[in-house]
This record gives sequence, structure tokens and C-alpha cells, in this order.
Amino acid sequence: MAIQGYSVKAKKKVDIQNPVISKTARGGFIAKGKCPETGITVCAMLSAENAEKAIKAGEAKKGYWT
Repeated sequence: MAIQGYSVKAKKKVDIQNPVISKTARGGFIAKGKCPETGITVCAMLSAENAEKAIKAGEAKKGYWT
């Protein structure tokens, strides 16, 4: 299962290329990467459970310290 985010330029949900999962200032998780169609930055908010699953499955890189 690839991480999906909404591309504003393409006006649809797309699979994020090379996602990196980071923590927000409030402690949430966000996946950032590029849109394969337009090349703009795409983000998706994730739960802690889904973020850890994506990192363990090798779908995304971990971009934060614990």
C-alpha cells in the first residue's frame, strides 16, 4: 500500500514518490514527497500506527528522531 496524498495541481489523490515521514510540532505524523505527475510537493497526515507500518514495510523513510 503506497502512501497517498492530494495533489492540488493535479486535483486528485496520487501515490507519493519517495515519502519521508516527519513529526509535526504538535506531535502528529506527516509524509512528504513528490507528485509523480506534476513534480510538486505532496503531503499526507498519518496516524502514529500507519506511520510506523509504512516505515517498517519500507514504503517510507524515517525523517525524525525518537
